[in-house]
Amino acid sequence: MAQLHALRQAAEARGWLGTREFIDIGHSGAKASRPALDALKAAARAGVVRQVMVFALDRLGRSLRDLLLLLDDLTASGCAVVSLRESIDLTTPTGRLLIHMIAALAEFERAIITERVKSGIARVKATGKTRSGKAIGRPRRQVNIEAVRRLREQGRTWRQVAQALKVPRKTLERAYAALGQNPASKSR
Repeated sequence: MAQLHALRQAAEARGWLGTREFIDIGHSGAKASRPALDALKAAARAGVVRQVMVFALDRLGRSLRDLLLLLDDLTASGCAVVSLRESIDLTTPTGRLLIHMIAALAEFERAIITERVKSGIARVKATGKTRSGKAIGRPRRQVNIEAVRRLREQGRTWRQVAQALKVPRKTLERAYAALGQNPASKSR
């Protein structure tokens, strides 16, 4: 929200009227194709958009290749691209040089983060513990197998057993199957 506020203020300060916002919510900036970004490119090609302002270049794309291709597309469509955080106007030679340097650094940063995450996951797999000492993922739910057997012998369905024990049906079936029992042997 802070980014949108800053962009709106900057557009107003420049006297840009009738601005249109292209916002991708829930889509990774690492992807080259996103709904709002695709709409921006189409609007630029159609000549509807002539100026593009972004909060930061990494909002457009984190891959150097994708970012450069996007900027080339926008420039070829006649768009002036401005980045607030980096204070870069890509219509100038200096701006274009800086974009290459910043994009390379953003891609490097993303690669480092990915490497750290993979390293952390490998460490947890090897040791079985995180830094906090807790296991990864949701803790296993305890299932009273004797209660499951008793209720199943009474002729109850898996759904009825799950409701009675307040445990998801699939969890019951998985626990029952782990004991070598076939959960499908009796009716559901």
